[in-house]
Amino acid sequence: MTFAQRTVAAAMERAGLDAWIPEGEGKWSLPLKFLPDGAGWVELMRLAPGVRLGLHRHTGEVHALNLAGERRLNDGRVVRVGDYIHEPAGNVDWWEAIGDEELIVHVVVKGEVEYLGPHHSVLQRIDAAGRIADYHRYCAETGVQPRDLS
Repeated sequence: MTFAQRTVAAAMERAGLDAWIPEGEGKWSLPLKFLPDGAGWVELMRLAPGVRLGLHRHTGEVHALNLAGERRLNDGRVVRVGDYIHEPAGNVDWWEAIGDEELIVHVVVKGEVEYLGPHHSVLQRIDAAGRIADYHRYCAETGVQPRDLS
């Protein structure tokens, strides 16, 4: 079993889940921790090859460690297994999963993620309260008792 597989198994056990939370075509999440006072969240994010996260801005800093697969950042850099990326508050970018292997990234998100449209208008805002609600909704749908991930 690889390090990424062991990490995913431990995270699922901690969250009380036996599957990833679907978030759309080719994108899933697995919550690890919700930070105090709505400050942010920690999760594993999984993307199928070829899936692209649209243009977005972070209101707080983000720390991301690739556990499996590769991704290409909008500036052309390729992030591989074991690579770490820090995004400061206010960073605007997009990125995509590349190669043949699913991408798994350990992400610490402070603040909110704002998905952007034309002229950087905010199309969608994701915050800790929304991530908690997604987890609780998925638990209810699958008949799982949510755990305290705070």
